[in-house]
Amino acid sequence: MFDEVEEIEFTTKYAKCAKNTFSVLCALRGDTRVQTPKTQRSMQLTHYKCISALLLLTFLLPENAEAQVIGGRHVFSYLTLPQSARVTGLGGAQIAVRDDDPVFAIANPGALNQSMSGKVAFNHNFFLGGIQHGYVSYAQHLKKWGFTVHGGMQYLSYGEIKRADEYGDVQGTVKAGETAFTLGGAKPLSEKFSLGLNVRMAFSRLDIYRSSALMADAGLIYADTANRLTMGLVIKNAGTQLSSYADLKETLPFDIQLGLSKRLEHLPFRFSIIAHHLHQWDIRYNDPNLQDDDVLLFGDDQPAENKTTAAIDNFFRHLIFSGEFLLGKNEGFRLRLGYNHLLKRELSVNNYRSLAGFSGGLGVKIKRFRVDFGYGAYHIAGGVAHLGIGTSLM
Repeated sequence: MFDEVEEIEFTTKYAKCAKNTFSVLCALRGDTRVQTPKTQRSMQLTHYKCISALLLLTFLLPENAEAQVIGGRHVFSYLTLPQSARVTGLGGAQIAVRDDDPVFAIANPGALNQSMSGKVAFNHNFFLGGIQHGYVSYAQHLKKWGFTVHGGMQYLSYGEIKRADEYGDVQGTVKAGETAFTLGGAKPLSEKFSLGLNVRMAFSRLDIYRSSALMADAGLIYADTANRLTMGLVIKNAGTQLSSYADLKETLPFDIQLGLSKRLEHLPFRFSIIAHHLHQWDIRYNDPNLQDDDVLLFGDDQPAENKTTAAIDNFFRHLIFSGEFLLGKNEGFRLRLGYNHLLKRELSVNNYRSLAGFSGGLGVKIKRFRVDFGYGAYHIAGGVAHLGIGTSLM
């Protein structure tokens, strides 16, 4: 039997393993070291004042938040997961759509508007490895004060994790899960501009270990209804870790995103382009396992990577492309598709074809209810299925 010190040391290793495994599964989110079957086996259990104010927040970043590889380098990585089935079908991120869907408010608080008032949405994500993830949200317009508020709870459960000693004898289970509560509001600044702010408390539990963090989002929406054009700018997850697992503070999944959405005039179709990680230009990871396996002659050097190709690849890793068909009366039927180049490059396995990075989904409105389904292909090992239902309480 373990004494108390040995048990704590073992649990620490187990908790870190669970935490790293989840970081791998999160897209951007994913640690690129899982790209080959060999390394997979080794990680089984691994107007102008508004804009100025938003840009000012970028200088409040901690120094260690810069120039880091994305995957597996942050705590509370689950906050980067798409919170709704609709967003999953649109490539995993959407900050430039302004309609009656209250879930968009967590991605960009500037998207909050009066049409969301009284709307409630429930979304559940059947994630990889038995992980369960979901988000519940509600929005309300406060006519007296002229702005709209929303609240939401994001949860994640790692499922049952067995506790075992060094001999493999199971001695129980480890409880692990994470939760985040978000409150936010937005107010129109003019006919076209709207500014919003989210405040978020996040909590994490890994067996006997606890962690918490306080974060904020600031978002701006520009909506030109005459030209059917919407643009969004958001600063996400800016804050600090209040308590850590082992008295060592780690970085949060900070991000700066810029998006554009345009609905076509003669076709019921809206396309979007979302740029993410604008505060960090180089987000590539040079995985040695993805290099050519050709045998080099004695004294030969590995061929150098083409700089132009690398620059183009890095540029497109910042972009997510998506489209949504809005069909039928009152847009009662919607078809969605998306492509995330970062996921494609990070989660593809060398010499294997896969749909990693591609996603799709549909939405159907039935009387007062709207049902959405989204599917995101993450890896040759599988993808994620996301289900959502929303209704109006008013």
